Amino acid sequence: EVQLVESGGGLVQAGGSLRLSCAASGFTFDDYDIGWFRQAPGKEREGVSCFNVIDGGTYYTDSVKGRLTISSDYAKNTVYLQMNNLKPEDTAVYYCALEIASIVRPRCGVAAGMASVHEYVYWGQGTQVTVSS
Repeated sequence: EVQLVESGGGLVQAGGSLRLSCAASGFTFDDYDIGWFRQAPGKEREGVSCFNVIDGGTYYTDSVKGRLTISSDYAKNTVYLQMNNLKPEDTAVYYCALEIASIVRPRCGVAAGMASVHEYVYWGQGTQVTVSS
């Protein structure tokens, strides 16, 4: 059974930092790209960042470029999202998710962008990030 468990969320002042973790189990890391999404109240879930497990590429949505960094530790089966210089508009529930990796049609990277919500097949329960002004 695939399990994704996020942690690391919390309340932080604007300009502060948080590191989100996504502990994964029940699957082979090499088979899936990992994505981070967020959903603010009243808004649609949006893709924030992803990691391409085949070529190591990454993608960041424009609003977080230069502030967020995605990384993975295969030995710990954990994916991280380091969040620096946080802004009130970053307030949301953050989710990690998996989508099937593809050599033929990559869906994560600078050129490929990030796959849509509907292409991700496994999801964690989310962790709340609140940034106060």
